[in-house]
Amino acid sequence: MATLEDQCQCRCIHEDRITHAIERALDDRENQALAALFKAMGDPNRLRILWALQHEEMCVCDLAKFIGVTESAVSHQLRQLRQLHLVANRREGPVLYYRLDDDHISQLIGLALTHLREES
Repeated sequence: MATLEDQCQCRCIHEDRITHAIERALDDRENQALAALFKAMGDPNRLRILWALQHEEMCVCDLAKFIGVTESAVSHQLRQLRQLHLVANRREGPVLYYRLDDDHISQLIGLALTHLREES
């Protein structure tokens, strides 16, 4: 519930600020993609997978053991992360090894963690 402190005390529209916000606004495609990225990273198990893959690649078996869920559950999460280009894989014989798709993923996690730690 919004408090009085959360609300403007004066009802007026600042057209110049609205115009500037519109000029800087994300297009619909980017907005949807960004929301999907944050939604993916908002799931605790997917975030644990991303965290584990920051320093080295791991197979599904290793990730399942680390997180404490079934390999099937990890595979399902990895499929979603792969579709969003957050993780990539490589095959070595019968084993698929997963890694972060690029350094931006680690940077996003690190930045969010820095933000959380500053608040405490």
